[in-house]
Amino acid sequence: MIESSQKKERVVSPSSVWSDNVAIENSLRPKTLSHYVGQTSIKKHLSVSLASAKIRNETLEHILFYGPPGLWKTTLSNIIAYEMWSNLKSTSGPAIDKQSDLISILSNLEEWDILFIDEIHRLKPQIEEILYTAMEDFVIDIMVWVGTWAQSVKIPLKKFSLIWATTRLSALSSPLRDRFWNVLKLDFYTPEDIKKIIEVNSKILWIDLGSDCLEFISKKSRWTPRIANRLLKVVRDYHTIWHDVNSLEELKQVFLNIWIDELWLDYLDRKYLETLYTKFNSWPVWLNTIASAIWEEEATLEDIVEPYLLQIGFLDRTPRGRKITLNAENYLISKK
Repeated sequence: MIESSQKKERVVSPSSVWSDNVAIENSLRPKTLSHYVGQTSIKKHLSVSLASAKIRNETLEHILFYGPPGLWKTTLSNIIAYEMWSNLKSTSGPAIDKQSDLISILSNLEEWDILFIDEIHRLKPQIEEILYTAMEDFVIDIMVWVGTWAQSVKIPLKKFSLIWATTRLSALSSPLRDRFWNVLKLDFYTPEDIKKIIEVNSKILWIDLGSDCLEFISKKSRWTPRIANRLLKVVRDYHTIWHDVNSLEELKQVFLNIWIDELWLDYLDRKYLETLYTKFNSWPVWLNTIASAIWEEEATLEDIVEPYLLQIGFLDRTPRGRKITLNAENYLISKK
């Protein structure tokens, strides 16, 4: 069983809070659409949209990316800016605390700039309303003064493109979603695509890995490029010390050292399953109850832990709550 008192860092978390070296992380990301692996339908759509905007000599239509974390929504935004020869200004929903923050960002944009806002579902509703006229008419409509002296003032903006990223499309209001011409969903990558990404990036990190090792790492990456790159950098670190990490047996030992088992579950996955199995006797349980029992945020469990457990058939979401499956029970029994 996993000790509840010991909290370990999750190397398989798709969250971007992991302390990656920024320079190395950027070097592992593709810079152009031609070098981008996976998301074939989105690549085709973007290539047409980008080419059309260039021919018309107009700004790109606003884009909304949504999907699980770690699928390179930010990377695609950087690629779009590069392909459009535009400057990319980046921020996030939680960082915009007041209306004046967003007004300052928008008014400082230059012609053809691209504004990327991550975690847009966390933007406050009163701030969100400013974007309605900004997106459609490139104008900010604000009220100045108060009471009988109050009046509406329109501030013109230079033409720009807006790219938003979110893991929760349902959390966005309908008026906001309807203002996007391009609403693109990023799906999990295929094992073959993940293997190609690892193969390319292993050469960048100067690691010589055989086909079986590349496939082994790709299977543990949960179909997510960000996790694949993290695991590859872990292997790089062990290769630096051990000087020879290029066999399956050595790779298996590396992953055991970072608490990833043969089913690619880490400590938090196992802790989640064990709590449902032992503390709640496999009965359906509400998410907030599970979060309280294992001292984790509901959003962390819902966005990071549960998607993979659902994919491998270890978890069911029922009307009465979360419930582990018979396969999960057999897995836990085999671990005792």
